[in-house]
Amino acid sequence: MQIKHFIGIDVSKDTLDLNVVVDGKSLQHYCIKNRTVEIKSTISKIMKTLGATVDDTIFCMEHTGMYNLPLVKWLQSHQGKMWLESGVHIRKTLGVVRGKNDKVDSSRIAMYAYINRHQIKFWNAPRKLIERIAALLSQRSRLNKAKKQLNTANQEQQKFLDKDIMRSLNKYTLKTVVVINKQIEAIENEILGLIKEDEKLNRMYQIITSVNGIGFVTASYILVTTNEFININNPKKYACYSGVVPFEHSSGSSIRGKTRVSHMANKNIKSLLHLAALSAIQMQGDLQEYYKRKVSEGKNKMSILNAIRNKLILRVFACINQNREYEKIYYYKLV
Repeated sequence: MQIKHFIGIDVSKDTLDLNVVVDGKSLQHYCIKNRTVEIKSTISKIMKTLGATVDDTIFCMEHTGMYNLPLVKWLQSHQGKMWLESGVHIRKTLGVVRGKNDKVDSSRIAMYAYINRHQIKFWNAPRKLIERIAALLSQRSRLNKAKKQLNTANQEQQKFLDKDIMRSLNKYTLKTVVVINKQIEAIENEILGLIKEDEKLNRMYQIITSVNGIGFVTASYILVTTNEFININNPKKYACYSGVVPFEHSSGSSIRGKTRVSHMANKNIKSLLHLAALSAIQMQGDLQEYYKRKVSEGKNKMSILNAIRNKLILRVFACINQNREYEKIYYYKLV
């Protein structure tokens, strides 16, 4: 059925602003608390007033993480159609705008959905298992950040403080770092256990890690960020999402900038893919040969590594689409 009713929602920690657009006209605005009870009563009221159904209504909102969980969970349980979009993408699509508040933002989101109604991207909710792994990966990231802060502070202080003071500081820092390392290891073991217990996830994990350079952490992030390759199943889209696709920067005869990657990307997965590329060129195989050949030709090393990041993505998606592990090819030199 054709979508007729477009409901834009600006999500914040405590409140939700809803704006209804029909036939390109903003009809009504609602501001409610971000609680399931009010979500239920307000959306039921809107649907009844409009004479709308779940088949001809789309709920569009920015992807704000845990703040939109009550709304998403309720809509999911009632088969509501959702469109979760990047806030940056919505703002850039709308052109020049002036002013900002929650009411105006909800209207703009609803209008964005109406204007782009022929390009609707229905959101597929991840399984609870994926949500759990995503939460564990976030916690792992926070622990790693805390460990880095402690170690960096100690290294800086060591240059200026007396040895007696540093011994006192190290006594507490080292104990804390040991505890953090144990927690990180426990989280990794739990994630790996969750993956291995699920037949579908385990198969995908085995395929992803069969590609040279990709290990446990990178594979886990790929599974989460692609939602088991449901939300992103195209390698070019994922390469763009990861920030490893170079874009041309030129205009007419006056602007001739270097081709470069965009800063709009998932920086976590970009960093992990970079480490995977560095790991891949240390292993005997075609990627190592490719790296050495390009370096000998005088190519920029970072450009070569970025090309390898792209190759890793292409290999992962090709193997997933064909449901097979990557076949490693080794080249042996005659001596």
